[in-house]
Amino acid sequence: MGSMMGMMGMAMMDTIRSCRTIPTHREAFRMRIYERENYGGQMHELMDDIESLQDRFLMSDCQSCQVMDGHWLMFEQPNFRGKMMYVRPGEYRNLRDSAASNMSRISSIKRIMDMC
Repeated sequence: MGSMMGMMGMAMMDTIRSCRTIPTHREAFRMRIYERENYGGQMHELMDDIESLQDRFLMSDCQSCQVMDGHWLMFEQPNFRGKMMYVRPGEYRNLRDSAASNMSRISSIKRIMDMC
């Protein structure tokens, strides 16, 4: 049983790439997303989770954003799946040049909420 737990722990550790402490945010969440880099193209203001940018806004990708309030996760696939990127309050003129450079697109976005 001990070796099984060791193997399970090892398998889980192989998938964790990084870890970060995120401050608790209990106020409103607000972000503006843009279809193109440098805040170009369609713009939408978010205050809640978006399972699919395509279904909700007819937007196939998000290439820049401004995070006004809260901390968010951006996902490569709809329904909060695939590679993800963490964004905190600030301006992101080109998401391809930031930490998301290994993501092919952004398809869903989720707020990081206090679960306690």
